[in-house]
Amino acid sequence: MSSVRFDPSGPLRGGLRPPADKSISHRAALIAAMGEGETTVRGYLDAADTRSTLAAVEAVGARVSGAGAATIGSELTIEGVGLRGAGPASIDVGNAGTLLRLLPGWLAGQAGGSWTLDGDDSIRRRPVDRIAEPLREMGADLDAREGRLPPLEVRGAQLHGIDYQLPVASAQVKSCLLFAGLLAAGETRVVEPVPSRDHTERMLIAAGAEIGRKVGSRAPGSGEEDAGARVVTVQPAERLEPGPIVVPSDISSAAFFIVAATLVKGSEVELLGVGVNPTRTGILTILERMGAEVERENDREEGGEPIADLRVRAAPLQGTEVGGAEIPLAIDELPLVALAACFAEGETKIRDAAELRRKESDRVETVSAALRALGGVVEPAPDGMVVTGSGGLRGGAIDSHGDHRIAMLGAVAGLASAEGVEVEGMDAAAVSFPGFEADLASLLG
Repeated sequence: MSSVRFDPSGPLRGGLRPPADKSISHRAALIAAMGEGETTVRGYLDAADTRSTLAAVEAVGARVSGAGAATIGSELTIEGVGLRGAGPASIDVGNAGTLLRLLPGWLAGQAGGSWTLDGDDSIRRRPVDRIAEPLREMGADLDAREGRLPPLEVRGAQLHGIDYQLPVASAQVKSCLLFAGLLAAGETRVVEPVPSRDHTERMLIAAGAEIGRKVGSRAPGSGEEDAGARVVTVQPAERLEPGPIVVPSDISSAAFFIVAATLVKGSEVELLGVGVNPTRTGILTILERMGAEVERENDREEGGEPIADLRVRAAPLQGTEVGGAEIPLAIDELPLVALAACFAEGETKIRDAAELRRKESDRVETVSAALRALGGVVEPAPDGMVVTGSGGLRGGAIDSHGDHRIAMLGAVAGLASAEGVEVEGMDAAAVSFPGFEADLASLLG
């Protein structure tokens, strides 16, 4: 593992285009592989996780060209195998939790096939029961280690549609069930307690799938109206025909620069072409409520996804409370909210975020421990954490524990701290953002 030190910095200045959106890149490759004929994907993210997804679709028979140049502005071509054409394979998902949770939905409905999904040590600690249980309700034939951990064995079976209420809003579980629903007999209906990111729905609609969406409906088996729930339905399909797919810049990656520019005095940064899908912009809402100065410019739409340029200036922050419907809209950025809260005045409470404990690491514990090691006042809770802001962090050393977001959080903390931060395991950043250190340096002159 690499150890990198990030010293306190002067203002961040200039502009850059963050890397392509990881969530959309995963889905683009999978939906293109399910499709008929060739699909072009422009701006596919070149990172360890998304390379795992390209390797997975190739393993089941799709043909990928241009993968060696999978960077912003480049173009991939994926020749799909069709909805029911995936060949048997042993698939190494690496560290890609999104791939682990989405791909089985497609494979489970292909009768006669068999697949094994496995990954690195981190993946082997990430439970799959949240997809396995509803897939089994649909008729899927699955086996997992200890009933809930990878490797996951999938044997194709005849599926039937179900009504399923997600215990916790999860775009990954929802997407898995929508993929399975394409191959199931009858309608599949997924009820989210609150809306989560909707890239899968948008992309399936563009590919010709019959997807229904509405907010506010009775949950299965319930006589009570839930005004905040979102209901997504999918009808069985014979084929998908994706058009060209454009991948915007990833707001989850942009968030590190947003927080860095907010915390380091005198900073002003412009981030170009960032995806601002309303199901992903919780981090902007939270930071702006805390006092951050983030301006949206040049709003437009590409490939069905809203995009904007973001201009960020340094600003003092106040503590806030984060929970409820905001959580799935900012789940990957909550560690950065906790970091920002250390520099804010007053207390910040993050609740309803037990999902953080099921990420690449237990992010409640790793974030709390990391920020405390740097001088922060942070108390973990079963479903979040409480941060008492003091206007800054001293600095020190942290371990990424192989989690890419913890590594990059440490870098941002170092720039804004009094004494700097040594990050052990900085190489973990390559999972989602191989050029992170170089892009950060470009803003420091």
